[in-house]
Amino acid sequence: MPSPLIRSARRTDEPALARIDHDTWSTLHAVQPRPQPDAPFFDERHEPAQYLVAEVDGEVAGYIRVVPPTPLPASLHVRQIQGIAVAESARGKGVARALIRSACAWARERGARRMTLRVLGHNTPARRLYESEGFRVEGVLPGEFLLGETYVDDVLMGRELEPEA
Repeated sequence: MPSPLIRSARRTDEPALARIDHDTWSTLHAVQPRPQPDAPFFDERHEPAQYLVAEVDGEVAGYIRVVPPTPLPASLHVRQIQGIAVAESARGKGVARALIRSACAWARERGARRMTLRVLGHNTPARRLYESEGFRVEGVLPGEFLLGETYVDDVLMGRELEPEA
């Protein structure tokens, strides 16, 4: 099975990314309401330059969003994953893992020394994937989100980005 192609997002990816965002929405990982099928994917806070896209067999199959965690100069050495999704048709093909690895390499090439993320406590599959890629739990905000009638922890994870050899 060929590896997914990972590349920078383009404005022309918007319809495919919006469809993936809508189709993969779940309370397992989302705290915001499900996006409408025709909702724009990119806006003034979510620009293509913040995204890496995975292609499988020439089709957009997933994305990862990587941004500075704050606008403060003191945290310029950190990047944060603020969204990842893989189309159902591409699951089990290593797309999420390839996106995470590419995001870490992309951040490292731009001078980042750390990568962080937030994941819902009940999202065991995502937590296992992140741990297998070197992320460790660095904090927990107990009951941070009320999803339906359930309070869910917000788990903060991070890892160092090794300098390139």
